Amino acid sequence: MSPSTEPEETMPHQHATRAPDRARRDHPAERSAPEHPARHRAAEGRVVVVTGAGRGLGRAHALAFAHAGARVVVNDLGVALDGGRAAADRARTPAGQVAAEIRAAGGEAAVSTDDVATGEGAERLIRTALDRFGRLDTLVNNAGFLRDRMLVNLGEDDWDAVVRVHLKGHFLPMRHAAGHWRAEAKAGRTPRARIVNTTSGAGLLGAVGQGNYAAAKAGVAALTLVAAAEFGRYGVQVNAVAPAARTRMTERAFATEMAAPADGAFDAMAPENVSPLVVYLGSDGCDGVTGRVFEVAGGRIAVMDGWRPAARTDRGGCWEAAALDRPVRELLAASPPPEPVYGTG
Repeated sequence: MSPSTEPEETMPHQHATRAPDRARRDHPAERSAPEHPARHRAAEGRVVVVTGAGRGLGRAHALAFAHAGARVVVNDLGVALDGGRAAADRARTPAGQVAAEIRAAGGEAAVSTDDVATGEGAERLIRTALDRFGRLDTLVNNAGFLRDRMLVNLGEDDWDAVVRVHLKGHFLPMRHAAGHWRAEAKAGRTPRARIVNTTSGAGLLGAVGQGNYAAAKAGVAALTLVAAAEFGRYGVQVNAVAPAARTRMTERAFATEMAAPADGAFDAMAPENVSPLVVYLGSDGCDGVTGRVFEVAGGRIAVMDGWRPAARTDRGGCWEAAALDRPVRELLAASPPPEPVYGTG
């Protein structure tokens, strides 16, 4: 079964994260000059590919990039929530409809209905940007779908399908985009290229009933680190976001948490809240930021710090299994407790 290009998101965060302190502005011009979106278009002149851009977060990202001055390749297979095929009429697909919205607002957009989890589809996707707009500056990997099961009920086909679209569907577009950027760098035209991947709180902390999805999204986070280390020499920055937002993948499972406020208050779960960070990470102005994962929900942005050693001990030689109980418990007692797995609290 072919993968969907449904936008991705985390499950709702169970614990409040302290909002980052407002950055201190030391330059007088920065202190005195307010931001004017009409004068500052963060993605002006850039060509951006967004996968899973037919609905939800991907649609919001594509529209936000277009509003910020980018020419956008809107990729989406237009399939069902579990990856099943939908209508084949290109103009009426979700990707075609989003591209039409961009054009109606005065922007430029191309449509791709390629399967990004195949080598041929990923290559065609990147080629669409190059053939249509003559360049590629930013790749936003956002495609995926869910097939949730408890592990004891999770079938091999459901495991393979979810890992395929999320993890392989990130790897292959990155590989073909990076191949182009490497050629540009070797020709003396080093790009200022950006990749923004989509991981998830499920991938960072785990999620009950989502073993396939959590494993794939953990893979995306690790893949982001590797790509950032490998692609930097070609002028490519690679980061990931772990968003929480209302899409068709979350509005059913988390109806209460994802519901829009009835009183007109700030809609924290609107997918449009995530897109400004994605646009920034995909922009030329985001210089020197690479290999990082950001959690974003509503107006909150947090840097996810990743795996680091906490307490440690060193015997200076090989341990014996019978002697490990006490030192292991001492290490655990001296380390901060882990964040809870989603679905356990």
